[in-house]
Formats: sequence, structure tokens, C-alpha cells
Amino acid sequence: MRALVTGGAGFIGSHLVDALLLADIDVVVLDDLSSGRKDRLSEAVSFVEGAVECLDDVRRAVEGCEVVYHLAAHRSVFRSVESPLATDTANTHGTLTVLVAARDAGVRRVVSSSSSSVYGGSDVRPTPETAPTLPKSPYAVSKLAAEHHCRVFSELFDLETVSLRYFNVYGPRQDPNGRYAAVIPLFINALLNDTAPEIHGDGRQSRDFTYVTDAVAANMRAATAPAEAAQGQAYNVAGGDPWDLLRLLGHLAELTGRTPTPVFAPARAGDVMHTWADTTSAAALLGHRPAVSMADGLAAALEGYRTEVEGSGVAVI
Repeated sequence: MRALVTGGAGFIGSHLVDALLLADIDVVVLDDLSSGRKDRLSEAVSFVEGAVECLDDVRRAVEGCEVVYHLAAHRSVFRSVESPLATDTANTHGTLTVLVAARDAGVRRVVSSSSSSVYGGSDVRPTPETAPTLPKSPYAVSKLAAEHHCRVFSELFDLETVSLRYFNVYGPRQDPNGRYAAVIPLFINALLNDTAPEIHGDGRQSRDFTYVTDAVAANMRAATAPAEAAQGQAYNVAGGDPWDLLRLLGHLAELTGRTPTPVFAPARAGDVMHTWADTTSAAALLGHRPAVSMADGLAAALEGYRTEVEGSGVAVI
């Protein structure tokens, strides 16, 4: 089988590519390298440098593929508040471009990456897929719009689609640098370099985190699940064990042997207070259940960051 991974040189995408190669699947990666790194990819991968917003680039990459794993996106809520047009172009238009190219190429199934942000901080926790969606940022709007495009293409055309609503994926290869970095790599980076971790808000906001190998497993399950599970459906993908940020920082401090003194900053626009996923549907219809606990995932993430730093000779992760 031949599969296309958009954003395959990125954080989640590169882990998925590794898993697909281990499964003896012929892999094509489409990535514009704006945040991904080509050196993460095996020489066995067919690489196309290009953007998901460009129909010609996607058509060139998708030729002969049976499955498309669509991960390319602008991912930061905060970034989308600052640059809503760029986020919408990459996420909404980019997904529509992938769907058009996949339909025209005769692809069997598209597995599209969505986000827990579509719920907008639901009052129902754990949150099922049937909960109301009320996005609170341009990023969340773009992800929900992408889900609707997937559903419509599944209804109108002979194209199976599945959207996976990730809840805060973390693990090795996640970039700790820049203004849009996620909280776990930011905390690890600060602890390993004896700098003050920054917390936006009071630290009591909680997140249902997902270790990256569980996100990868969900993608692979979504590609092989029965056709009736892939008729424009959306599924939560999460660890199922929400932690607040103060608990997260304290646990990482124990693992690193550091004593942090966090700096508190104002909450960021578009952020929600709590996320906690109901993963019943993914278990029942995709056959996916998270396998990595939060404690084990944090230990593995820390070790992965340290290994990457030692290999690069750089003093920070």
C-alpha cells in the first residue's frame, strides 16, 4: 500500500511516518518545511516539498496513494489570534485542497487531523463527540470547518473520511522554541536550563494530554477501521487523564531534580480552562485505546528530549 502523509516532516507526522515504514507501507511525505525537518525522514520516504494550499503540489504527492494522513497545519491557538488569515488558508483551504486532490486521485480514505479546540472548553466533561462545538479561536474555527469539509466529501463523493480530534499531543521531536511552543516542551526546556517556566493564567487550567505514539496508533486504526466508521465521522484522541499545569510542572521538576520558580503571565486569548475527552467512540468504532500513561509519557518525552540534545551538541532541547 502507498500512503501520503502531509506534514510528515513535523512532530506527529514524522512519528507516523516511522510507524508506517515499520508496517512495510510505501510512504510519500508532503511538507513545506516551515516547521518540519527533512532530516527526521528515512531515505526510504518519497519526499515532495510543497504546501497543502497548492493543488498542484498535493496532486503531485497523492498520485497512486490509497490513504492520505493529513497532518499539515498551522497549529497554535495563539498564532491564529495573531494571524487568522494565514491559519485559515493553511487549515481550511489546505484541507479542502487535500480532499479535492484525494478525490480526483481515487484515494480510498483520508484521515484528517482535527483538534479538541473545536469544543471551545465544553462544560460537559469528559467531553463526547456529541457535545456542542463552540470554537473560541480562529484555529478552532479552521479545524471545525475542515471537519465539515471532510464530512461533506464523504457524503457527496466516493471518499471515506475520518477526523481525529487530538487533545494536546506531546512527546519527543516537539519544538520547545518560539512563541507558539506547547507547554510540555516549554516546561522541560526551562527546567533543563534552570530558567523560570512561564505559566499563562493561574496554572489551575487542566489538559487531557496525549502521548505521540497514541496519536500515531489512532491514525493507523482510523485508516483500517471498517468503512462505516469512516463516513465523515470525528473521534476524540486523548490519554483520558487530565492534569493541571501546576501538577504537570511539579512532576517534571521531580523527574529532572530541579526546583522551579514559575513566572505567571496573563491568560492567552482563545485558551480554555479545562479539557477532558470521552474516548468511548474511538475505542468502540476504531478499536483505539490509549496505551501510554501520563507519568510514563512524560518520562519518555524527557528522555527523548535529552537524547536529541546530546546528539545535536546543543545545550537546550
